[in-house]
Amino acid sequence: MNEIFYTRCAAKQLRKLPAAESKTIRREVGKLANMPDCAGVKALVNQPCQFRLCVGNYRVFFDFDGAARIVSIEKVKKRDERTY
Repeated sequence: MNEIFYTRCAAKQLRKLPAAESKTIRREVGKLANMPDCAGVKALVNQPCQFRLCVGNYRVFFDFDGAARIVSIEKVKKRDERTY
């Protein structure tokens, strides 16, 4: 099992979302404890974060340290033309 940490920025972005959407995102992020065996996760190339998770119209950007077994949630953004 991996430990999941939210950066200050990601936690603030989650607090600004409507409660129902925030709850859904937190539930899906909780599944990252089984990383790398997760659905909806894609490795990113030439981006500041290593991976992204799709949750409805939102994208959760995160880094994964397999040696330390830590998932660090970096950003939570609504999908639009400026997301990537």
